[in-house]
Amino acid sequence: MQILIDAIATKLLNSTVSEDVGGRCYYDTADSDGLPRLVYSIISAFPERTFSEHYHEVLIQFDLFSPVSAGRTAITTMYTDLIALFDECALTITGYALVWMKEQNLITMVEDLSALQDGTNLLFHWAVDFEIRVSLN
Repeated sequence: MQILIDAIATKLLNSTVSEDVGGRCYYDTADSDGLPRLVYSIISAFPERTFSEHYHEVLIQFDLFSPVSAGRTAITTMYTDLIALFDECALTITGYALVWMKEQNLITMVEDLSALQDGTNLLFHWAVDFEIRVSLN
């Protein structure tokens, strides 16, 4: 799976969505609390076999975070740019052939990061799931 993670990181590098978050794109955990930011993780991965082919099905989630104070336009722009970059994209994965990468789901939330949960530090959190199918070359 590291090869897939690397391929996604490479595609994110210098992309519009990376610019939207000021380059704060992380795998699994954010290195800083800076906002806005994008954090992506593999949710599940499993093999799928037919009589003649071997596939890997991977569900990956991109979590987009933006302060509510920045307005809804910031988070919707991040989402739009993420979809433009990855939905039905071409992705080079060493040793594999990409069969598809497509958006599966979007969950939108508002979270309160303030210590007292008093609404003084609200942020938008949008979780975008993509299904990826790859096959061995």
